[in-house]
Amino acid sequence: SFQEAQNSSDLPMFLFTGIPGQEDIYLWISVPFCLMYVISIVGNSVILFIIKTDPSLHEPMYIFLSMLAITDLGLSIATMPTILGVFWFNSREISLNACFLFFIHSLQCIESSVLLLMAFDRYVAICNPLRYASILTLPRAAKMGLLCVLRGMTAMFPLPFLLKRFQYCRANVLSHSYCLHQEVMKMACSDITVNSIYGLFITLVTVGLDSLLILLSYVMILKTALSVASHAECLRALNTCVSHLCAILIFYTPEIGLSVIHRFGKSSSHLPSILLGYVSLLVPPLMNPIVYSVKSKHLLILLSIKSRI
Repeated sequence: SFQEAQNSSDLPMFLFTGIPGQEDIYLWISVPFCLMYVISIVGNSVILFIIKTDPSLHEPMYIFLSMLAITDLGLSIATMPTILGVFWFNSREISLNACFLFFIHSLQCIESSVLLLMAFDRYVAICNPLRYASILTLPRAAKMGLLCVLRGMTAMFPLPFLLKRFQYCRANVLSHSYCLHQEVMKMACSDITVNSIYGLFITLVTVGLDSLLILLSYVMILKTALSVASHAECLRALNTCVSHLCAILIFYTPEIGLSVIHRFGKSSSHLPSILLGYVSLLVPPLMNPIVYSVKSKHLLILLSIKSRI
């Protein structure tokens, strides 16, 4: 049993939760989840293939889009085993060492950083178009992407070690089908003040700071666009930002909502946080390729051509 495994091992064990009360239809629930994963992986892979094979897309805007696609692929792959394991095989038990906690949090932080880079790209393109090519060169874009990766991994690196120092003596039943730092730390019998403060600090200096800088970028973009004499040119400039704005809303809305629920929610029902958790992990990788393909005529044309070959 779970309790015997917990007692016979020094490693803390946890139980995943699917959707409480719906255990009889887990197989049916897994069908849309599986479809979402397939669409996410295929969609992001296609975008990467198109950008890699077409030299005309080797420019900063599409380099940042490829970074977003790689991050979404990683997020899908990191969450797929445990979520489908729960719904397909009722595989609920996992040790702390087997959690993909570090990867999930790191990839979400990297995605936030990439969205900030894409906002900076739109800011330079609209507010300083004559210097765009000199400011955002390909080597510089690559270095910025590398910094995003290092930032995300460095910020989240201490989390597994902070959790391993705890003693866990509770039921250790998680409210999701994957591990999150803010939830695992609540299972500890020890003082979690350091983890709570560090987790809040990291959230503020990554997702919080990124969202603030993105907002500032769009304030400057809107100010520049409104100062353009021609109404048509203003709309044309703002239209280039629609895909990115959709990606921002898709990523930040559930992310912020889930963070608020975990830290301040007092409701006895875990259903809102469970559903919002699935949305935050499954919807961005699913929707980003669709949003960018629909809004980018270049990608649509190339996708149509390559599908006929």
